[in-house]
Amino acid sequence: MPGKKRAFGGSRVTPWLFLAIPLAFLIVLTYVPVVNMLWYSVTDWDGLSPEKDFVGVKNFVQIFTQPAIFQVFFVSLYYLVGAIAQLVIALYLATLLSFKTRFSNLFKGIIFFPYLINGVAIGLVFLYFFRPGGTLDALLAVVGVQDTPQWLGDPSVVNLSLAASSVWRYMGLNFVLFLGAIQSVPAEQYEAADLDGATSFDKFRYIIVPSIRRILGLSFILAIAGALSAFEMPYVMTGGANGSETFVIQTVNTAFKFSKVGLASAMAVVLLVIVLVITGIQRWLFPDEKKEVAS
Repeated sequence: MPGKKRAFGGSRVTPWLFLAIPLAFLIVLTYVPVVNMLWYSVTDWDGLSPEKDFVGVKNFVQIFTQPAIFQVFFVSLYYLVGAIAQLVIALYLATLLSFKTRFSNLFKGIIFFPYLINGVAIGLVFLYFFRPGGTLDALLAVVGVQDTPQWLGDPSVVNLSLAASSVWRYMGLNFVLFLGAIQSVPAEQYEAADLDGATSFDKFRYIIVPSIRRILGLSFILAIAGALSAFEMPYVMTGGANGSETFVIQTVNTAFKFSKVGLASAMAVVLLVIVLVITGIQRWLFPDEKKEVAS
């Protein structure tokens, strides 16, 4: 019996031994910086001086009372529309390729490949793609379009160009998520639908969509969070010029260009709160299926 007790006690400790290092990294690299950010957000600090002057909610008041700070969120609308288009395209392709299709593996690799490329590299590629006289202009010239705008220099089209680049890059991630979820649906459900004379759209509406609802909710949250925190592509391609500055680019410039770390931390806190609120709404709209069954 003592040996069994020691063995039972050891089995209870073993999982914590495996979790110790990941938890340490999580605390040191995530929760500690968040706590520091919350402290910096209520101070007036330039990032260099050892003293931090406590200013309370002054930084937050400045964010919501100065339109120049908060209005850059409207740029995120372009990325949000692009993200929704990305989800629709990814869901369509995943549904199409989840069944028997010629060269399906080749198409899967082509669609997912852009997500494997570094964001900075993609930004540089599209920088030459959208440049005046570049690849896009040359392709349009082939079909007779000569008068093309400055894709990254015209404020009326620059955000459309950047959002389209983001769609190309991140569609592969949502495609893989949807593909895995759709392929996990039991084949018996499709066979039963065929016996009932269901059409392809009926299968999609009544079998696929309900079965992958949680993945749809997760992808929607990732899309919104990505739209609000867009940084790599616009920073590399335009640096935030010509009306393409996002909230994250503005936050980085506030902290490191204008040496207002306290205000930048408050801006980061505002972004974090917005993402958490959206996540809470998503959890309300897409509740856990186990909780629904239990209730």
